[in-house]
Amino acid sequence: MSTATTTDRARQVVVTLAEVFCIVGTLVGTGVIGTRVAESSGGALAADATLLAPLGPAFSIWSVVYAGLAAYTIWQWLPSVAASPRARATGWLAAASMALNAAWLLVTQQGWLWASVAVIVALVLVLGVLVQRLTDLGAPSTLADRVVVDGTFGLYLGWVAVAVCANVTATLVEQGVTPSSPVADAIAVAVLVVVVGVAAVVLARTGRRWTFAAAAAWGLSWIAVGRLTDSPESVVVGAVAVVAALAVLALAARAHPVRA
Repeated sequence: MSTATTTDRARQVVVTLAEVFCIVGTLVGTGVIGTRVAESSGGALAADATLLAPLGPAFSIWSVVYAGLAAYTIWQWLPSVAASPRARATGWLAAASMALNAAWLLVTQQGWLWASVAVIVALVLVLGVLVQRLTDLGAPSTLADRVVVDGTFGLYLGWVAVAVCANVTATLVEQGVTPSSPVADAIAVAVLVVVVGVAAVVLARTGRRWTFAAAAAWGLSWIAVGRLTDSPESVVVGAVAVVAALAVLALAARAHPVRA
C-alpha cells in the first residue's frame, strides 16, 4: 500500500470516527442521553434568553446538516472518491468540524459558556477554510459533490455564522452584561450588521453559494420571528433581522457563480 493510499485510508477512518463522536454529541445535546441545549447552562442558550437567540424551530436545520454529514462520511468511502482532490482537500477539516460540533454540545452540558464560544469560533473558522478550499477546486462536477459536499458545508457554515453571534451574546448576558433596552437594541442591531458583513465577505470570496446564504437567512429570519412574537420582544431588532436576512439573499444573487 502506497503512502498516499495509507494517508487516504487514515483520513477516511478519522472522518468516520468524528462522525460517530458527532452522533454521540447530538444524542447528548438533544436530551436523549443528556440535557437539551436549551435547558443546559442554566437556560442561557434558550430561544428566549437574548435578543439574538433564534426561535426554537430554527434549530431544525441541524437535521439537514447532520444528514449531510452522514452522507459525506459515506461518500468519502466510495472507491471513486477516496483519492479525489475534493475528498483530500476537505476530509481532515470535515472531521475537525464534526469533532468541534460534538465538543460544543459537551461543554455546554457543563455550563462552560466561554469554552463554548472558543469552540464555536474555531468551528466557523474551520468551515470557512473548508468552503474556501472547495472554491479553489472549482465548481463541483457531479450531483453528489454539489449536494453532499458543497451543499452540506455551505449550510453548515451559514448556520454557524449566525449561531456564533447568538452564542457570544448568550455568554455575555449570562455573565451579567445586561445594558438598558435602547442600548441592548443598538448592540443587537450592530451585531446583525456584522453578520451581513461577514456573509458579504464569504460570498465575495467563495461565490454564489445559495446553501450558505439560505442557512444564514434562515437563522436571521428566526431571530426576527423570535423578537416579534416572543420574549424578549424588540420590534427594532426583529425588523433589522428581516432586512439582514433579505440582504444576505440579495448578496448571494449578486455574487459571481462558482467557477469551474
